[in-house]
Amino acid sequence: MELWIKKIESASTLEELESLRVDTLGKKGVLTIEFAKMKDILAVDKKSFAENLNRQKDQITKALDSKKIELEIIALDKKLQFEKIDVTKFNNELSCGAAHPVAETMNRIINYFLNLNFTVEEGPLVEDDFHNFQALNLPEYHPARDMADTFYNKDYTLLRTHTSPVQIRTMLSQKAPIRMIAPGTVFRRDFDITHTPMFHQIEALVVDEADKISFANLKHVLVEFLQHMFGEVEVRFRPSYFPFTEPSAEVDISCVFCKGSGCRVCSQTGWLEVLGCGVVDQNVFDAVGYKDKSGYAFGLGIERFAMLIHSIGDLRSLFESDTRLLGQFKWLLQEDG
Repeated sequence: MELWIKKIESASTLEELESLRVDTLGKKGVLTIEFAKMKDILAVDKKSFAENLNRQKDQITKALDSKKIELEIIALDKKLQFEKIDVTKFNNELSCGAAHPVAETMNRIINYFLNLNFTVEEGPLVEDDFHNFQALNLPEYHPARDMADTFYNKDYTLLRTHTSPVQIRTMLSQKAPIRMIAPGTVFRRDFDITHTPMFHQIEALVVDEADKISFANLKHVLVEFLQHMFGEVEVRFRPSYFPFTEPSAEVDISCVFCKGSGCRVCSQTGWLEVLGCGVVDQNVFDAVGYKDKSGYAFGLGIERFAMLIHSIGDLRSLFESDTRLLGQFKWLLQEDG
């Protein structure tokens, strides 16, 4: 028995230990064979014979269990040593992602208006005719409803063509005064160097008592906002037409590339169009049940702003996930941090 205990204690692997277990306690092991001799032992000797075998079995079992724990710890240590990683072998320079210029521009605009106590409102991407067109004073045969511009669904719903429906939903659910912006994704059937089928807008709406809102308020807000985004640029307002505002204007800034002297980007005019605005048409207020109110609204394309701020020549490059382009904007993360 001492010989088997010594063999067990000197085992160097779990496989070797298992072999010793089979040799001693297995079906053909030495102790199993000894137990089989019980039938031939005289009755008077069976008790002492059995006690001796059980004592030997306990000793071997304890020796096996103890050695197994020891070898398992050794095996685990070897595995951990084999799998460990020397982190000093790797470059300490961390590679981080870049802020997408569209997302960075949108967040910058949102934060600006949040500081002016505007709320951020959201609405569904799939809209109905009332919220997307009718309530915004777009008659049934208005060109903006043309199938070439709008993605229509079979159930007479559509992918919203602007974030203006959020303004309607906000007025239907809230009472004046309202100061809100509606950032989000919009869809139109167009795709070229300056247009994509999906793009992003931010539209703003301010509504209050009729004597508290004027075009002068709108002009002041936009001049301050545009100079915040583009620096010391000149701002001009040109008369325009939008169905949901009257009077309406398109807003230009002096070209950020040539400083107003004229270049290819501004078509030698010295001006760049950046957004549209106006005083809310009374028909829009009638559609939502507002009485004796006045308001102004404006809207802009995020991609347009991002292209001007970061000198990006092709709108489509913003959606192609080209790491060579996006990698140029890692500094945006550093500025935010």
